[in-house]
Amino acid sequence: MKKRRFPLVLKIFLSLGMVVALVGGYYLYHWYTGSDARSRRVIAWIRHPEEHPAWAVSALERCGEAPFLIPTEGYIGYLWGDSFRPGHKHQGIDIFAGSEAGVTPVYVVYPGYLTRMADWKSTLIIRVPSDPLQPDRQIWTYYTHLAGPGGDSFIDAAFPPGTSEVYVEAGTFLGYQGNYSGTPGHPVGVHLHFSIVKDDGEGQFLNELQIRNTLDPTPYFGLPLNAADNRDTIPLCPKDSGE
Repeated sequence: MKKRRFPLVLKIFLSLGMVVALVGGYYLYHWYTGSDARSRRVIAWIRHPEEHPAWAVSALERCGEAPFLIPTEGYIGYLWGDSFRPGHKHQGIDIFAGSEAGVTPVYVVYPGYLTRMADWKSTLIIRVPSDPLQPDRQIWTYYTHLAGPGGDSFIDAAFPPGTSEVYVEAGTFLGYQGNYSGTPGHPVGVHLHFSIVKDDGEGQFLNELQIRNTLDPTPYFGLPLNAADNRDTIPLCPKDSGE
């Protein structure tokens, strides 16, 4: 009795199916162990920050010789390039306070010229004329979620809506972490979203919502903040060898 043989086309189809499954499994695994793993840690932090003090960075801390100060206290939960849904890449970093909204201060990371558009309830942007890592270009540092769930601003009164090109030093107080999502009544977790935005070449900032318009913050803070390179490490300043 002859054994039944699969047609060649069917064999090729099955082989291709196995390859697709393996490749898909690879990317699902890395997605699960990357941003999804960070999500689980973010939830743990928000619920019980007192149980994880070693996860937190300190406001105004500088990691080694990095040019930027840490802008606020908390756990750096999401990184530049994290993906929360297909086709989306996170444009900056999210630092979660572990406190109520309107409690944890936010500070300027590097000197520059501050602007707050007239309709910005929770957002500030600072023009840095000379990028400390590439002095021939201009960059912008972007801070948002500095408002309560209804859009009540936590930005310092020194920077009212309509503020334009006010010089600020590194370490200047900006306001407090909030949870405003942009839609009143639908808050997000209390955190600061920070990103480094590219200049359009004509002295204006590009759209921060697109990751291609932002820069990897890793070298500016001296921390592993690129999701492609950091799967599961909590970003913390390295301790001095003498400690």
